[in-house]
Amino acid sequence: MPSFLPEPQHSQDNPARIGVLLVNLGTPEAPTPAAVRRYLRQFLSDPRVIEIPRLLWWPILNGIILPFRSRASAAKYASIWLKEGSPLRHYTELQTKLLRGYFTAAGQADIQVEYAMRYGEPAVQSALMRLKAAHCTRVLVLPLYPQYAGSTTGSVCDAVAQAMLCIRNLPELRIVRSFPGHPAYIQALAASVRRAWAQDGEPERLVMSFHGLPRATIERGDPYHRECLQTGRLLAEALGLDETRYLVTFQSRFGRTEWLQPYTEPSLVALARQGVSRVDVICPGFVSDCIETLEEIALEAKTAFLNAGGKSFHYLPCLNGDDGFIRLLRELANSHMQDWLVSP
Repeated sequence: MPSFLPEPQHSQDNPARIGVLLVNLGTPEAPTPAAVRRYLRQFLSDPRVIEIPRLLWWPILNGIILPFRSRASAAKYASIWLKEGSPLRHYTELQTKLLRGYFTAAGQADIQVEYAMRYGEPAVQSALMRLKAAHCTRVLVLPLYPQYAGSTTGSVCDAVAQAMLCIRNLPELRIVRSFPGHPAYIQALAASVRRAWAQDGEPERLVMSFHGLPRATIERGDPYHRECLQTGRLLAEALGLDETRYLVTFQSRFGRTEWLQPYTEPSLVALARQGVSRVDVICPGFVSDCIETLEEIALEAKTAFLNAGGKSFHYLPCLNGDDGFIRLLRELANSHMQDWLVSP
């Protein structure tokens, strides 16, 4: 039998509320080898992330990857760490606070908003228990992944289901699956690009870099690739770009197997060698700046492009606390909670 967590004390004086739980990927607690190792162990132990039989994967993970990758990754985290701490956590906390403010301004102050990380802290289970302590009997889970993948949104669903095994009095649950083509999302992305171009002019190419996945997962039925292409196509249409002005690429390849192509950094090098002098890069698969955007793109990819002969590289930040993005979160939440909001 499972061991159930203690239930919050019930009181007739506390009306039932609705909770919204934002969930992002996660981050180490500090840019140190020990903290990064703890984070990577949890992340790379998820069978949704690494689809290799455990007997084969454990020796590789614990004997090769964690001892060597932790120190190198810690140095990369240190290069982008903010005075407030982890960029991913900082921006996720900001999004949570701003969404609370939007609900309050709209007369929906009783809606409780929390955030969790799929890996690391605050954990999904502890965030759900905070919502229960606030007398939330209905909870909307909103993974901060615009495009669905089994290794991201699917893994969040796993974490929620695992947490439910330890809760005696279960809340009513709903989960936002994805929002790759939501008009408010595309509008927020396009507006952020236009603001940058109004200040710095337009590039010869706009590169839209999404996190990669092993090609085998797409062949097995994961919809991630087509949802990325949908976002890229709609953003290009909103900006009035034809196929010669933009390129969709995929970054963060891990291991030796084939991943989604074209790969971001080799594509940037090829553009530079073809005589393209300026590129702007945006990452529409990330809603919060993190190591994959601030270090891999804004530092490493920029260096590769300039070393290959490019003249100007502009990284366009994630939406982070952008007003249009927070409006999107509220629209998504309200559309999924419509009948909850009018119920007695």
